[in-house]
Amino acid sequence: MTRRPTIKDVALRAKVSLKTVSRVINHEAGVHDATRVRVQKAIDELRYEPDAAARNLRSGTPHVVGLVYDNPNPYHIIAVQNGVLAACRETGFGLQIQPVDATSPRLADELIDFARRSRLAGLVLTAPMSERKELVARLVAANVALVRIIAATRDPDDGLPCVWIDDRDAAYEITEHLIQLGHTRIGFLWGGAQHLSSIERHAGYEQALRDYGIEPDKHLIVPGDYTFDDGFRGARRLLSLREPPTAIFGSNDEIAAGVLAAAKSAGLDVPYDLSIAGFEDSPFSRQSWPALTTAKQATEDIAKRAARLLIGTLRHDELSAPLHNQGFVPQLVVRGSTAPLRARTPSTNPKQP
Repeated sequence: MTRRPTIKDVALRAKVSLKTVSRVINHEAGVHDATRVRVQKAIDELRYEPDAAARNLRSGTPHVVGLVYDNPNPYHIIAVQNGVLAACRETGFGLQIQPVDATSPRLADELIDFARRSRLAGLVLTAPMSERKELVARLVAANVALVRIIAATRDPDDGLPCVWIDDRDAAYEITEHLIQLGHTRIGFLWGGAQHLSSIERHAGYEQALRDYGIEPDKHLIVPGDYTFDDGFRGARRLLSLREPPTAIFGSNDEIAAGVLAAAKSAGLDVPYDLSIAGFEDSPFSRQSWPALTTAKQATEDIAKRAARLLIGTLRHDELSAPLHNQGFVPQLVVRGSTAPLRARTPSTNPKQP
């Protein structure tokens, strides 16, 4: 079996000291550009990857961050993981992933133990953990460095690093798109009240309706979670109404895919009998037929930015200087699942479930 290259191999090939290689790997200042290029070339040629765990033990300084999540959507988690991993590779940090139960009463203790036991430099917190003030306060009090990925309309400006996503503005734009197509009876399927993102998306939906003079109808708003099954069940419930909606906005693409399945099972022609919109621009939105109108959320870029922000707060060189909290606004993507309102005839009335 081929021996794994070591930092000594890199130093020999680049004709520099071990200390210089270490400084390049750690993105430290004080290394000439030509030397940095030569060392990086040797790293690339040898396909050398720093062992973050070993660096922790040798230096006593943590070079591993932890990613904490509780989300059943595999697409979302993979995108977040890829973004954080990209930032770690760029900065020479390792990554340790920790799935958790967000409802656990001992979650704060579990995360503090995870950070200490694994000798982590800090944690990347995803929703809903990142949005729980009591949990964040416990971690900060225990000196656990962290960055949060949260749903918000602006920077919370609370002195803690975060990347925020303006779900409300994006949901407003989706609802406005449906209204401008002529729809006034627009159903909304929640994605779980424990997620601030779902609350923000519902707020954007209702605000758009009111701004266009449409009073939200509680019968068109259905609770649920971020799952295909809840999308299917919620759509069946809405389509069974005496006066069903002509468009349905699902809080994510998985929900919207469930709506699409329910519409087809009811004999509806999407988008002419029913327009459907989702949120996030996941594979569900692109692989369904018709493809789903949605809001493109740059999940991987958001996660990468969050990890870079965390690592920047841990370092004392030029890496941290330009990094600040940052916001992202998902962008409307119009596809084949939405169309102008068409008056229903007896032949296009939805079948009762």
